[in-house]
Amino acid sequence: MSTDVAVIGAGPYGLSVAAHLKHAGVPTRIFGEPLSFWRTHMPKGMKLRSPWHATHLSDPDRSLSLDASALAHDLDRGGPLPLEDFLAYGDWFQKHAVPDVDRRTVHLVEAAGSGFRLTLADGEIFAAKRVVMATGLGHQDYRPRPFRDLPTALVTHSCDHADFARFRGARVAVIGGGQSACESAALLAEAGAAVALLSRRAIRWLGAPAGARKTLARQLRATLEAPSAVGPFPLNWLVELPALVRHLPAQWREEFNRRCLKAAAAGWLRPRFKNVECSPGVTVSRARTLGDRIALELELGHEETAFDHVVLGTGYRVDLSRLGILPPQLLEKIACADGAPVLRAGFESSVPKLHFVGCYAVKSYGPLMRFIAGAPFAARSVACAAGAGHGVAAKIPRAAAIFRGAAADQSLR
Repeated sequence: MSTDVAVIGAGPYGLSVAAHLKHAGVPTRIFGEPLSFWRTHMPKGMKLRSPWHATHLSDPDRSLSLDASALAHDLDRGGPLPLEDFLAYGDWFQKHAVPDVDRRTVHLVEAAGSGFRLTLADGEIFAAKRVVMATGLGHQDYRPRPFRDLPTALVTHSCDHADFARFRGARVAVIGGGQSACESAALLAEAGAAVALLSRRAIRWLGAPAGARKTLARQLRATLEAPSAVGPFPLNWLVELPALVRHLPAQWREEFNRRCLKAAAAGWLRPRFKNVECSPGVTVSRARTLGDRIALELELGHEETAFDHVVLGTGYRVDLSRLGILPPQLLEKIACADGAPVLRAGFESSVPKLHFVGCYAVKSYGPLMRFIAGAPFAARSVACAAGAGHGVAAKIPRAAAIFRGAAADQSLR
């Protein structure tokens, strides 16, 4: 069997890319369980940090927005979006925009002539002229050196949990100071665990706590906030133009990404921290097993404290070699910088017709690609590239393309 484009991954980026490709008339197959990472690697009770207006998946007609889903399913727009509601929205989007998702897993992607050969988990071979990797954060979790060789019975990453209920009555250390660490700490405390949050710096809260009084300063900050709510003012407005970010000198783009993606947590979490013991300004220098517990040695005063479990809220670091489905022969042909592919216009790598979207594109296109808000731009850009290669004109709204930088991307190519 064969197709023009194979999209690997059915998360927010994969579904959006497939919707645009199909609308452009490009024969497309999409593989993967829809929103599987969100279902199995995000904890029950989680709420999305992204604001409502930055959490839309993308279809060309803009008829399948989160707003449309809210009207159809009577979703509450009064606060942060619960994970369960986002999953329901994703299922609704997939049913209407990409109903023919092939839920099988892709086991291997190999170069074959001018295209690619895909081996599925059940052994079937599939040919594609073009491949879009939209596999998300799977296999990209970052584990600091002191914890890498310790048993998973004692140390896990925040992405290893879909439910924290089993930690009721346990003493748990959470490492990190970003959204995943802080939300994990709050959920663990609410599940009945005794939680200590250890972070190198004081938590940087974004936005006001839930129910906070509106002040002039807060209203001004809200006015200066860009649509995706990513990054500090005024850099946040450049975040909205990933096509321009791609043309920044590499060193500038790296610093830009660093400043816009600093560890931070949503302000609405703060009221849920009353039962979380926060210890900022500490670094774990050593971790070791202590019977059926784990002992952490802190650099500050060389103190050692024992816990029943450690949850690493240490985020993700992209390394293409960890993806697991690209063989060495193909990997060595992909130009990379610090483990991430270097991408051209249309999110195309140095291997022709091999594209990477989502977290794999942050290095080239900037911070927006780390969030759902980047899916519309990525989907339009890939559809433009694939549509041109297929000899059809992608049906893309011109005004939207200019706003998100697709037009700029084509003119600067």
